[in-house]
Amino acid sequence: MNIADVKRELSGDEKVLESAFKLETLYKKYKFIIWTVVIGLILFFVGKTVMQSMHEAKLIEANQAFLTLQTKADDAKALKVLKEKNPALFELYSYAKASKNEDTKTLAQLAASKNVIISDASAYTEGVLQNKSTHSKLYKEMSLIEDAYLAIKAGDIKNANAKLELIPKDSALSMLASLLKHSTLKAK
Repeated sequence: MNIADVKRELSGDEKVLESAFKLETLYKKYKFIIWTVVIGLILFFVGKTVMQSMHEAKLIEANQAFLTLQTKADDAKALKVLKEKNPALFELYSYAKASKNEDTKTLAQLAASKNVIISDASAYTEGVLQNKSTHSKLYKEMSLIEDAYLAIKAGDIKNANAKLELIPKDSALSMLASLLKHSTLKAK
């Protein structure tokens, strides 16, 4: 080894020591901030994991209550658990049960739901059960057919045809609309 190599090696060691001292100085200067950030990140991820676990436990409990209600519809405890743990699933269950039992009172309550789908479906189903005209976004074409049918029963052929004209020709219900239009011709 010659002197130039030794100088280069010492120069490299000096740079490493210099970097270590700078790092130590930075650590001493910002020690509080560094530890605060590290602890904050740890708490964030631990908290997120705990919250996710609690949410999953609630869903599992709600699903178990829902499965219980599928076999024993009169289980008050399962109904309460479902309502507390998963209100959206409770509303869906209530809608299905009210539709099956033709419970217009429950359907009227569900029509005021914050869940747009449950609200719309409940209002439509309630209207159909009570032979009332309904306006539905989910069942738009069915609602038009229902309105046209009610207008035909009431003798308002012009209104019935106007409702039936709103159903597009490419709709799955266009054939039914054509049949109803045909029935209005005989009714005249």
